[in-house]
Amino acid sequence: MLNQQEKYEDSYLYKIRHSAAHVMAQAVMEMFPDGKVTIGPPVENGFYYDFDLPRNLTPEDLQAIEKRMRQIVQGKHEFKKTVISADEAKKIFANQPYKLELIEGLEKGGFDEYGNPLKEKPEISIYQQDTFVDLCRGPHVENTKEIKQDAFKLMSIAGAYWRGDENNKMLQRVYGTAWENKKQLEEYLHQLEEAKKRDHRKIGKDLEIFIFDDEVGPGLPLWLPNGGIMIEELEKLAKEMEEAAGYSRVRTPNLTKEDLFIRSGHLPYYAESMYPPMELEGVKYYVKPMNCPMHHKIF
Repeated sequence: MLNQQEKYEDSYLYKIRHSAAHVMAQAVMEMFPDGKVTIGPPVENGFYYDFDLPRNLTPEDLQAIEKRMRQIVQGKHEFKKTVISADEAKKIFANQPYKLELIEGLEKGGFDEYGNPLKEKPEISIYQQDTFVDLCRGPHVENTKEIKQDAFKLMSIAGAYWRGDENNKMLQRVYGTAWENKKQLEEYLHQLEEAKKRDHRKIGKDLEIFIFDDEVGPGLPLWLPNGGIMIEELEKLAKEMEEAAGYSRVRTPNLTKEDLFIRSGHLPYYAESMYPPMELEGVKYYVKPMNCPMHHKIF
């Protein structure tokens, strides 16, 4: 686990997860020798790796991959780093087009192996454990034995565009989680189960508070009678608390001219997360994301 002063990127847990991603990639490539690998970084609570495979993965595949991963970590394979030239890297990954694209970026000095912009041209390095070689800067654990067999789990399969660009090919992303020991893994999985019980979508359906409809739009709830009562009670409580604290309630329009948000300084910062403007008689209007500019007009 992390201590309060430690950055995640510098932690032992980060190394475990990064190494687990490589072990997973080895297992997948053994299952699909003609598959193409891309990138596999650690993330907040685990790791993932994106693959271009000849068929879609199934839940049964995840079980098989996880089983093979346990066999690999039992092999006690060292993670060996080697700094190489761009030409050497291209030979190693000659049949891996995504890796070749990343190598070109590293060679030019514009992007790292994850496609992130770089200020300086980096060295090109590979890591190898057992039979698997990957383009990588690290860091990793020293040996696969440090990835405990009972402290990792593959979680799900999702779609992901190469480099996050919808114009690129859709890849298969396999998510996993890894921890320092079995207890930490069990605690994390328990937290996930508890969170599912409190998921607003589940609660909304079970208690008949709201529903969603595709024709209305994602994230736009249709409030049922129980939900209507809940909203009224919450608004009543808010009014009582505000009145007790000496607040005066006002109402302002839900639409506001663009000029006000420019003058308040909000638009340059929030434009990308606001709804697109609507235009009426040559004037742009925005759905207000906050009340403060209009309230300043009153107070």
